[in-house]
Amino acid sequence: MTMYDVILKKREGAALSKDEIEYFVNGYTEDAIPDYQASALLMAIFFRGLSRDETFMLTEAMMRSGDVADLSSAPGVKVDKHSTGGVGDKTTLIVAPLAAACGVTVAKMSGRGLGFTGGTVDKMEAIPGMRTSLEKDEFTALVNRAKISVIGQTGHIAPADKKLYALRDVTATVDNLSLIASSVMSKKLASGSDAFVLDVKCGDGAFMRTVREAEELGRLLVDIGAANGKKTIALVTNMNQPLGKSVGNALEIAEVIETLKCEGPEDITKLSLTLAGYMILAGGAAESWDEGYEKASRALRSGAGLDKLRELIKGQGGDPAVTDDSTLLPSAAFSVAVRADADGYTDRIAARDIGLASQRAGAGRETKNDVIDLSAGVVLRKKVGDAVKAGETLAVVYGNDKSKLDEAAEITKAAFFTESAPREQEPLIHAVIMG
Repeated sequence: MTMYDVILKKREGAALSKDEIEYFVNGYTEDAIPDYQASALLMAIFFRGLSRDETFMLTEAMMRSGDVADLSSAPGVKVDKHSTGGVGDKTTLIVAPLAAACGVTVAKMSGRGLGFTGGTVDKMEAIPGMRTSLEKDEFTALVNRAKISVIGQTGHIAPADKKLYALRDVTATVDNLSLIASSVMSKKLASGSDAFVLDVKCGDGAFMRTVREAEELGRLLVDIGAANGKKTIALVTNMNQPLGKSVGNALEIAEVIETLKCEGPEDITKLSLTLAGYMILAGGAAESWDEGYEKASRALRSGAGLDKLRELIKGQGGDPAVTDDSTLLPSAAFSVAVRADADGYTDRIAARDIGLASQRAGAGRETKNDVIDLSAGVVLRKKVGDAVKAGETLAVVYGNDKSKLDEAAEITKAAFFTESAPREQEPLIHAVIMG
């Protein structure tokens, strides 16, 4: 068997065998297969697709490419939450503390930014001193003590996915249903949790552009989880405009803190409480989603969720003082206000373009080795449905490279569409899929 033969077979549209998939995954993980051949197979998969069986086999091979964590010593049902990627999606750092404050054990491994979407690990690293890499024993000890830990994917957990994740990001092979599903579930299954709540984004600012595509992905994710004996719940949620108002790492951390102080935007608050409710249900701390939602709401109002975020930050070496003083977060040297040209109502905000503007300002990577600017990003001053006057600020773009900032501001301005009358608001949550 050669990699040339595997690439050719998939290029011609044939199904790969278990042995061929394992040959590719193991060879690439061990550096026996170069990037250019892995890229060629990814592109062949992107255009030719993978069958359901191929997707299941790819997920298993990636899961078994490294360690499979054993969290049996941690108390209770361990619940992980994952988003397929969106613009301004900082819910993990709101939802995980709320669920943990309600007695759910949250042991989560998160990723970095991918394409125009942000990553939880990058956001966490905007907190001074915050460590996102913990050894297995340290991770388990923190989960036991605080009932919460959120770390980056270690080199020992699904290393094949870690390499492929970075390669997909720079080869235009991100938004493929099977590659997304195998990436998500290989990490989830290897991380050792007992149950998963998955936020499947759909719309302009997501990899799945339509509700139908997102539901198809959600069902595949749930089925992979069920096949491995894991309780899995998928929500299909709207990403036709950025979630919340802040897009960019330090900017989003500030909004996380505002939300846990009951001062966050309505959409991010509603979605976070909904997801937390399902995590509480999956973790056995509630008999129904309604009960879980009410428990999460009480944890938000009482400040218990914010206290748990402080505990998480301190447990991973960060400075919990950021929850009281946002000036401790990285701040940009420059900002550019984007202003409206005419009166009207914000009819649409192209979420993908806002994500690209944030990336261009420095908040994301254009190559897998890029160093991001943790202070860069976009803050929306107007959301869909808001009234706008000519000259009013629609958004502010932040960064430390003025030339990049001007280009990012142009992209941001082009992302706003204004009409003479307000449009009807789209639903935030389209569907809930349970195994």
